Amino acid sequence: MLKNYETNMRTVSKNNPIATVIRNYVNKKSGKVTESRSEIQRRFFGLDWKDQKKIMAAFLDAGAADRTWAYSRLLDLWDASFEEKVQDLWEAYHEEKCAWVIIRHFPKEYLHKHIDQFNEGRDYYFICRRLAEDRSFVIDKEKLSRTDYLMVLAHGDRHIDNAEATDTLYEIVRDIAFHWNPSMELSRDYKPHRREVMTASDFVNVSIALYYLKEMGNDDVVTAFRAWENKVQDIVRDSDEYKALNQKSISDYDYKDELAVILSKHLYYALPEKYKTMTDEEYDKKSEENEDAAWMNRSEALVAAMNQIVTPTDEAEDNYPF
Repeated sequence: MLKNYETNMRTVSKNNPIATVIRNYVNKKSGKVTESRSEIQRRFFGLDWKDQKKIMAAFLDAGAADRTWAYSRLLDLWDASFEEKVQDLWEAYHEEKCAWVIIRHFPKEYLHKHIDQFNEGRDYYFICRRLAEDRSFVIDKEKLSRTDYLMVLAHGDRHIDNAEATDTLYEIVRDIAFHWNPSMELSRDYKPHRREVMTASDFVNVSIALYYLKEMGNDDVVTAFRAWENKVQDIVRDSDEYKALNQKSISDYDYKDELAVILSKHLYYALPEKYKTMTDEEYDKKSEENEDAAWMNRSEALVAAMNQIVTPTDEAEDNYPF
């Protein structure tokens, strides 16, 4: 019994003095750089702040992979003493996670002065999150997605008039109607239920928009949109396409795909004329092309379904600066 117990015990490595480990990591001739790196990363969060600072400084002086590791630590363990070094690295390499550190921690004056340098991914969105409370900062709406624009306004305690709010909602719906596979735009929390018609707000961007418009006090716009989407839902429920779909013996995944296509078409048909960019007949032809593309890209759709977009309640959990 004792022998079996000893055999199954977890192997525990001994901790060397951290000063020694850091020296071995920094000394590229020590022959222990790789093992020292691994030990440092394993022990990092249990170390004193003075040792953590030494480690992050050492990693910032190393190669790209180690710098990236250091940037990730600096997001939560920032100290102003790193500002000059991080700025030098940014100007030399323009690395993505270095940008995240700058956007989150550098003085706002630096962001104002160098804002045009931050143009990867959602950099501009997070800069706006930092600067939006400054009423003199002008938000360039064209650099943001429609949902990011609403989130920036809400987080910055700004507001949007009802006309612009209405335009934004229906433009989001129009974007969904033109997506080559609209089911990819559904909230990841959406679960298909047979004979239960999905609605516009089951699409993640519509859900986000409604959430933040409510937060900003655009209640009348939200109420009017809810009434509109309910009408579209009734139209879909009464449609021959929907009735035919419910007669099919197909998987839940395929059912969701086909229902999303049916709904997106009727959302476009029901759009107020000012938001339409083509006739319903032209749209039908475009939709047929989209359906062909969806079939050709089915593997991409499957991957996307496993990595759905964040929802309003968990948007802060992504890996960006905030």
